[in-house]
Amino acid sequence: MRGTGMLMLELTDFSVRYGAVEAVRGLSLEVAEGEAITLIGPNGAGKSSTLKGILGLERSKGVVRYRGQELKKRTPEALAELGLVLVPEKRELFSSMEVEDNLLLGAFTRFRRGEKGLKEDLERVYTLFPRLRERRRQLAGTMSGGEQQMLAIGRALMAKPKLLLLDEPSLGLAPLIVAEIFRILGGLKSQGVTILVVEQNARMALRLADRGYVLEAGELVMQGQASELLHDPRVIESYLGIRAREEMR
Repeated sequence: MRGTGMLMLELTDFSVRYGAVEAVRGLSLEVAEGEAITLIGPNGAGKSSTLKGILGLERSKGVVRYRGQELKKRTPEALAELGLVLVPEKRELFSSMEVEDNLLLGAFTRFRRGEKGLKEDLERVYTLFPRLRERRRQLAGTMSGGEQQMLAIGRALMAKPKLLLLDEPSLGLAPLIVAEIFRILGGLKSQGVTILVVEQNARMALRLADRGYVLEAGELVMQGQASELLHDPRVIESYLGIRAREEMR
């Protein structure tokens, strides 16, 4: 396991319910500082529901601990203050605002606290995503899907996350853009950013991650080192497709 060993996030007997439907059942999961962890599985497996439950966006049961403290009442503002930051599946940008204004809004809680270094952090985001610098005066809603995903990640980074959560970052993007997004996430990981990514693209997610958890129908069915899951026949058969099966022969 990578990282210092400090547990950034711990779920114990965690469940999420939508009315009479239990979307996630009895999940236990750990993310250590410095790790990249992925939660993979088919559509409807409960991956995004897990993130929503962690963040208090859906009703959940069980224990959620963040840096050793149990999270109870959770609002987006309070979680951002703690360094727990989400890149949502639908990006949720302010489409009628310019790119740079969207980025600066990501640092709002830091600005309110009177923190310094926001200009330097903005420059770091522009270095990481040169296209955002080129389009900094463009309205966010006029950008391509890949550019919007870069903006959503950049906005999250402006909050200086201690734990970065990503919900389906590859959704709806062309393969070349997906590869670029995951290359950038790999760079963040190498810089020590702790990452939990929910993803249907199991191949890309497992190549990024140190460890993986596999959900099916709301239940944990497999877990282990990402490199081992990437070559596990069961994972290959279910999630990685024909090419991966041929590579195993």
